[in-house]
Amino acid sequence: MRIFKFGGASVKDAAGVKNLVRVLEHEGTSNTLVVVSAMGKMTNAFENVVNAYASQTENIESHLNVIENYHFEILNELFDTSDEIFKKVQILLWQFQEFLIRNNSSDYNYIYDQVVSYGELLSTNIVSAYLEKVGVDNEWLDIRNIIKTDENYRRAKVNWETTLKNTAQIDTQKLYITQGFIASDATNNTTTLGREGSDYTAGILAYCLEATSVSIWKDVEGVLNADPRVFEQTTLLEKISYQEAIEMAFYGASVIHPKTIKPLENKRIPLYVRSFENLENKGTEVSKGVDLHPKTSCFIVKKNQILVSISTNDFSFMIEENLSKIFELLHQNKLKVNLIQNSAISFSVCLEDNFFRFNQFYEALQPDFKVKYNTEVSLYTVRHFDNESVKLIEEKGKLLLKQSSRETIQLVMDEKNNYDN
Repeated sequence: MRIFKFGGASVKDAAGVKNLVRVLEHEGTSNTLVVVSAMGKMTNAFENVVNAYASQTENIESHLNVIENYHFEILNELFDTSDEIFKKVQILLWQFQEFLIRNNSSDYNYIYDQVVSYGELLSTNIVSAYLEKVGVDNEWLDIRNIIKTDENYRRAKVNWETTLKNTAQIDTQKLYITQGFIASDATNNTTTLGREGSDYTAGILAYCLEATSVSIWKDVEGVLNADPRVFEQTTLLEKISYQEAIEMAFYGASVIHPKTIKPLENKRIPLYVRSFENLENKGTEVSKGVDLHPKTSCFIVKKNQILVSISTNDFSFMIEENLSKIFELLHQNKLKVNLIQNSAISFSVCLEDNFFRFNQFYEALQPDFKVKYNTEVSLYTVRHFDNESVKLIEEKGKLLLKQSSRETIQLVMDEKNNYDN
């Protein structure tokens, strides 16, 4: 069985849904499980609902209208108003709003997972219904009945044993349409696997089903050596080894989710990143073999980072006791660490505040440490760097920190002239 994954950009409108059908007809529709993300920017739209609901300072109605109007506009272009899918979508929208009414939990992360998951439920119902309308038999699959996790909402950990057992109910000869990013815990509450987690869903299913391959369909030709939105000149990487892909994903390469590769490597399942526009192009193959072809410098950028420099108030050494306390606070506040640099009397860390907990982290450090930080900095990582590639980054602004190893260099850049805090 093959696993296909289509992201939000591939189903952002009615034309995208029709193109998904074109891809399936070109590639074949049997023995295929298709993982589909929320349409377009709908995950962001559902996040706006969660934030308005949690803060109780905004009119939530306007956010609900954006979601409803968006999906019904796509429905009106793809279906007749008498088609059953209109009722299905309306029921899902009612269920989602009913949750907001009856919920009595104040846990933001729990609320987030229950609400944002409706983006995937809506998109997959629409895609499945349209395939049936054009004569392509398929089965809609609720992935929450397959992938089971712990209760760590927004960053759930997969229960591999239970998930593996659940995949036995999947008929590998059929065409399935299912959701990425979402799962459920032991009590059937919806969980999510982390932002951009649909690729990981594909990896989980491929491992459990021992798939022949995974194909991620993108609006680019494959994996490029740099983000074309940031760099003017880019190169298509035709082949990447599992290890190289893991390294690139670890540092933040956006084309492949960081957790996706390891399950595939464990069973030697090749991953293809291909264009959903140019179907004749081979794209990028990730498999065992040559590290990188062609061999070139690869640039990865993470924006909106915070660079924090920490030293003791008495200027004593940063010993293990101090570091242990700092790491414990980083863990407690769910701050994602992307770079660490340590010296005798100071400790620097570049991080991202996905859960809006930096202020709590900062306040907790104040009694024992002197803390300075820069916000909205950029972290550039260059794999297989040379002098020219490093110079290209250093010209982008003020260099705040540099760290290198044999194959990788990381540079923290202030591109907006932010002042230290």
